[in-house]
Amino acid sequence: MFRHGKRSIGLLAAVACAALVAAGCSSQGGAQSQAGGTAQGQRYTIAMVTHEQPGDSFWDKIRAGAQQAATDLNVDLKYSNNNAAGDQATLVQNAIDSKVAGIAVTLAYADQVGPAAQKAVAAGIPTVAFNSGINEYQKYKIPMYFGSDEDLAGQSAGTKMTQAGGGKALCVVQEQGSVALEARCAGVKKTFPATENLQVNGADLPSVQQTIGAKLQQDPSITYVVTLGAPIALAALQSKTDSGSQAKVVTFDLNADVAKDIQNGSIQFSIDQQPYVQGYMAVQSLWLNLTNGNDLGGGKPVLTGPSFVDNTNITKIAEYAAKNTR
Repeated sequence: MFRHGKRSIGLLAAVACAALVAAGCSSQGGAQSQAGGTAQGQRYTIAMVTHEQPGDSFWDKIRAGAQQAATDLNVDLKYSNNNAAGDQATLVQNAIDSKVAGIAVTLAYADQVGPAAQKAVAAGIPTVAFNSGINEYQKYKIPMYFGSDEDLAGQSAGTKMTQAGGGKALCVVQEQGSVALEARCAGVKKTFPATENLQVNGADLPSVQQTIGAKLQQDPSITYVVTLGAPIALAALQSKTDSGSQAKVVTFDLNADVAKDIQNGSIQFSIDQQPYVQGYMAVQSLWLNLTNGNDLGGGKPVLTGPSFVDNTNITKIAEYAAKNTR
């Protein structure tokens, strides 16, 4: 399953470049001659519909990548988001009704949002899934997926923690019902069996900090706090300080502050799914499909992670994190 996906970034770049060369490129970007789209003066409108939770800086990278692709390819990007599954499904339906040229959608709540995305496919609108729903997108006839294998990412984190000494882990889930986050913790538990999940409300960081701190005070045997988002990692660091815990903090995802904490040793490592790439490729793949009939991945997921960020590579990556592209 993973063999096709792991060729992702290099092959995608080559495919994209080949398509752009075939279309003819200007120094300003965008096709100038043959492959449809801007070649005929047409500016495609692409809708991106996500389950973004307000205040989560992770989505800034998704949007930055998507907008860069839209700028490069002369695409009109319509971004919308709602963390409530039913409301996100409504946003997908709105995109269908507005007759956009393509739709990129996250499937964190696949049971509710997937059927709406399948309606887009049935209506002949090119549709890709990204970020969430790696095990569900094919069920809804969506041909392309860009993202990390969350189970594999969790297993990789658990293995790294076991190699560093083991113990007991607390896996902090900040969005109840998110299949991607639950898959991460389930993956951690496969290779680090002494893992307990802790549900928190990621939209309320003071509450997150208090809940983690209370758990660390209650159970001093916890050796690792695994967070599933960069803002939650920063809250966990404060919880650790307030509780006097010796637990180490590891996290999924990255931002500039987490990069600094990896540099100074406060956070052990990050498991990065490269959200900037996810946003960029979701838009670019739709553009390639619209202008050149391309489908990427051969029906398999195109993987953008997991990619470890730790003390061995943080010096180089920190500069990109500061630019909001990593």
